[in-house]
Amino acid sequence: MTNDELQTLTEKISLEFFKEPFRHTAFFNKRLRTTGGRYSLNSHHIEINPKHLQYYGEDELVSIIKHELCHYHLHLQGKGYQHKDRDFKVLLKKVGGSRHCQSIPQARNEVRTLHLYSCTKCGTEFRRKRRINTKRFVCGKCKGTLKKIKTRSLKSH
Repeated sequence: MTNDELQTLTEKISLEFFKEPFRHTAFFNKRLRTTGGRYSLNSHHIEINPKHLQYYGEDELVSIIKHELCHYHLHLQGKGYQHKDRDFKVLLKKVGGSRHCQSIPQARNEVRTLHLYSCTKCGTEFRRKRRINTKRFVCGKCKGTLKKIKTRSLKSH
């Protein structure tokens, strides 16, 4: 499915279930990892995780779109659009959207790296998910220079 097909599907679902047009953009965002979709409060765009379509099919995709459209329409109407709000829960039940999406199997078994650094002055160790430019950054405690100790691979579960 392309972004244009997703846009058309989202507009169709919006008119059919919410009786309101969807006037913004819906697109796939492959950087989403732990969620099926995301509604942006500022731009009013809807982003969808393409892996949910790949693993669970179009029914799961439609359910995620309904969920995100609940956020969209309630936010634009000035009503309670958050998961905890009664307006959101009632509308979600009315249109048949899912409260939570299924988890993606591969997302739990990703290999993550851990970078270990040490301060040459005070010996404090730092663990980071991202690499640090040791020429640019210094120790937060003593302003000493940082030295990379090692990189470790972690398997999350």
